[in-house]
Amino acid sequence: MAFDKDAIIDSLKEASISDLNDLVKAIEEEFDVSASAPVAVAGAVGGDAAAAKDSYDVELTESGDQKVKAIKAVRDITGLGLKDAKGLVDNVPSIIKEGVSEDEANDMKAKLEEVGGVVTLK
Repeated sequence: MAFDKDAIIDSLKEASISDLNDLVKAIEEEFDVSASAPVAVAGAVGGDAAAAKDSYDVELTESGDQKVKAIKAVRDITGLGLKDAKGLVDNVPSIIKEGVSEDEANDMKAKLEEVGGVVTLK
């Protein structure tokens, strides 16, 4: 028996809402699937992801014209040595600190922007 997609579509066009509802239930039972689960899961994940944003990564995307001041700011923020701080400033974009609170991330961003850096919070 060949699969006749057009015949199935024609049959569906003629079916009542009640018949279509019964068909969906039968397909769910026969193939052990759910027609509504992916939509519900996608909605729940999106809502939780937005609400659960409580830690940020501070990324220096541009060091600016005042590299020496940017290096000093990175050293103050991270506690790194001169060589490591210089490496972060010279190799932008680079993550300055990961998993910090929103207030701490905004403080770091302000310090780096004060010396000409461009910062992105992720």
